[in-house]
Amino acid sequence: MNAAEEDQHPLDSASVVNAKKTLLELLGRAGVFHAEAEELIALVEAGAVVDAYREVRKVEAGAPRGKDELYGAGWEDGAQAVVEELGGVADRALRRALGPAVPAPSPQADRPDVPRGRPPVGRVDVERAKVAVTPLYLAFTHASDLDPEVSDEVLRAVLGTMSAVERAGYAGRLGEFAETRREQLSRLYAEYGPGSDIAIHGRYSLTHSPAGIAVLERLAAAPSLLREEWERAELPPVWLEGLANAWEAPRD
Repeated sequence: MNAAEEDQHPLDSASVVNAKKTLLELLGRAGVFHAEAEELIALVEAGAVVDAYREVRKVEAGAPRGKDELYGAGWEDGAQAVVEELGGVADRALRRALGPAVPAPSPQADRPDVPRGRPPVGRVDVERAKVAVTPLYLAFTHASDLDPEVSDEVLRAVLGTMSAVERAGYAGRLGEFAETRREQLSRLYAEYGPGSDIAIHGRYSLTHSPAGIAVLERLAAAPSLLREEWERAELPPVWLEGLANAWEAPRD
């Protein structure tokens, strides 16, 4: 096989561009703005590179069995070089997806004392959060008759506490939170959620909204920022207080 044949792949760049344009057109017909569709596709593309990065890191762990020490050293060096290059590609893909809100990698990037920008919350941000949180909510209770716009307003406040990068990875964070707090969430929705004796409107309204789980995650991770955004959004303080009190209520 010559070099030209080795470079060939059924999924060539022209076919990928064609698929992307087709998807953009279909989303446009469904009412999704071009910029919003571009952002979603770019996030999927960035995610594909991150998945590849993680797969190669598994390969980096060790050379195939039965090979000598020199072979193993070469394997590790080669795998490390590929991992580093894929890591850079993943970072660039994420910056393309989320724009200038994503800083270039630096030694200070993960320091909690380094301020990170919190861009305005867009429609796609809210929709991504709804897609993430709704099945988690329905795993503990059933759908409520509470106005869906309530969830949108609350999720805007929740997302306002995060940087663009944090929003991009929020679905995973929510899933981890729901899994680690499963018992406490089950108790909360059994006692205060739909089907309980608690009224749909009032102090415990957020137990009737999928956004309630997102609020609880932020109360655990960033309570001060959440209260700041809550006040800015002019949401009823009693909703936040009621959910927090129900969450901390002692078990019988």
